[in-house]
Amino acid sequence: MGRTADYTNERCSIAATLEVVGDPWTLLILRDAFQGVKRFEQWQERLGVARNVLAARLKSLVGHGVLAPRRYSERPPRQEYVLTPKGRELSAVLLTMAEWGDRHVYGVGNGPVHFVHKTCGCDFHPRLACEACSQVIDPRELTRVVHEEPALTVGEALEASAAIAAE
Repeated sequence: MGRTADYTNERCSIAATLEVVGDPWTLLILRDAFQGVKRFEQWQERLGVARNVLAARLKSLVGHGVLAPRRYSERPPRQEYVLTPKGRELSAVLLTMAEWGDRHVYGVGNGPVHFVHKTCGCDFHPRLACEACSQVIDPRELTRVVHEEPALTVGEALEASAAIAAE
């Protein structure tokens, strides 16, 4: 599951997201982070990923501000990784991917896990809604608007984002 694509010259928000989280190991690391995994050894044991690959993915997620390192031991020095607010915003992406997998890979009702909404007790199935009017959207109801000014490339946007995060 190695990285095979470079999206840095694209001018696309989807490509920008893929540049940050598009590696399959990265998505599985995030899945586990949402399940409470915080330590390198836990990920390594759960995923069976090579240590160098895991270290590189964690470094990238920290560099993009998705995870933050937090020291939990001084002797020996050890750190764990926690989701940042930016990282927590990826929950909708992962929930939507899980829903798609349940429907189109496992078949409805046959997936390995499902989510229950604690407030109402019903099975949870994510849907997109308009922030302004709260109406659930049908993608055919959307109009794509391209900005006239040349957009930053993914690489330029990520550099700008990193500079803002560093401030």
